[in-house]
Amino acid sequence: MTTAVQANATVEKVIRRFGERVVLDQLDLAIGHEELVVLLGPSGCGKSTLLRLLAGLDRPDGGRVEVPTKRAVVFQADRLLPWQRVVRNVSLGLRGPDATTKARHTLAEVGLAGRENAWPKQLSGGEAQRVALARALVSEPELVLLDEPFAALDAITRLRMHDLVRNLRRNHHAAMLLVTHDVDEAIALADRIVVMSAGRIGSSHDVTLSAADRESSIAREHLRAALLADLGLAVNH
Repeated sequence: MTTAVQANATVEKVIRRFGERVVLDQLDLAIGHEELVVLLGPSGCGKSTLLRLLAGLDRPDGGRVEVPTKRAVVFQADRLLPWQRVVRNVSLGLRGPDATTKARHTLAEVGLAGRENAWPKQLSGGEAQRVALARALVSEPELVLLDEPFAALDAITRLRMHDLVRNLRRNHHAAMLLVTHDVDEAIALADRIVVMSAGRIGSSHDVTLSAADRESSIAREHLRAALLADLGLAVNH
C-alpha cells in the first residue's frame, strides 16, 4: 500500500471475471495524491483490466473501487479524431469561452506551440501522443491513467516523452497510474512500482532514487534486479 497519508484512488478486494477466468482476485491498491504509480506485469495479468476499472470503463464483479470524478485516460493509440484539428482535439469536452485558450496553453506545455491547426495525419507518433497527453491534462484531472502510452514509439522518442511527463508533473498535481511492460521506464518515472501476480499486487517498491541515480547507480541496478525477479525474469549467473 502507498505510504501517502491520503489516497487519491482506492481499490479494495476487487474481483473481475471473464467467464470462468478470474483476472483480478481480491486485488488491493491505493494511489496517493500526486503519486505516480507504475504497474508492471506480463501480458494478460490484468493490468489493463485494472486501469479500465479505475477509468470507469468497466465494473468489478466484487469489491470496491473509489476514484475521483475528474480523471482522464491516455491509451497506447492516440485516439485523435482525424476530422478535427489538433486544438479542437484537445478542447473537446471543455466548456466556456476560454476552452480554446486552455487548449493552446496545454499544447504549449507539451511542446506543440505552433501546431494547433495541424491535422492529426500530419503529426509524428510522438507528436500525436503529446496531443493525447494535452487532451488528458487540459481539464486538470485529479487522476491520470496511462495505458502503455509510449509502447509504440521509438527509443529516443520514448526518452523525450519521459522527460515531458516529469516536467508535466511539476505543473499539474494529479495522481498518475502508468501501465507498462518496460522495467527501465518504470524506474525512470515512478514514485512507486507495483508488480501484478496471479490477479493481485505481488510486490511493491518505493522508488526514492535521485534523477541521476535513476539513470545509472548501484541502487538502480539492485531495484532493476528485484523487479526482474518479481517478474520471473531473473538471470542466473
